[in-house]
Amino acid sequence: MCNAISVAYAVPVVVLDIDRIVGPALEVRYARGDEHYTTFGGDIEHPRPGEVTFTDSAGRAHARRWTNRQSGHSAVGESTVRILVVAEAMHDGGVEAVAELLKTVAAELAAHWPSEPAAAVLTPSAPTFVFGE
Repeated sequence: MCNAISVAYAVPVVVLDIDRIVGPALEVRYARGDEHYTTFGGDIEHPRPGEVTFTDSAGRAHARRWTNRQSGHSAVGESTVRILVVAEAMHDGGVEAVAELLKTVAAELAAHWPSEPAAAVLTPSAPTFVFGE
């Protein structure tokens, strides 16, 4: 579903299994090079220093090169109960595109699963999203 929405809006999207992320933080930051990243094939890699990653408090990279390379460790599967959907857009009109994309994701989730999605658009002045337990 999220891949189709990503294509429809021409905005990269990653969907993460929240229960596979070690908190309290999932931070978008430059890699130091000591992070652990699990490929879909199960191999462990270390992002190059300076590569943009989504890294949790345990040093596990859940996405690399922004959302371009998702980790096999936190990919959504049959046992997934809670998800975090991240969409990124830095082009002109990106803020509006992400806001519309998030509305579409919320509507599709509500149509297919009993859920109460929460959404936020992060900006330099509002860089944090806290999600519930």
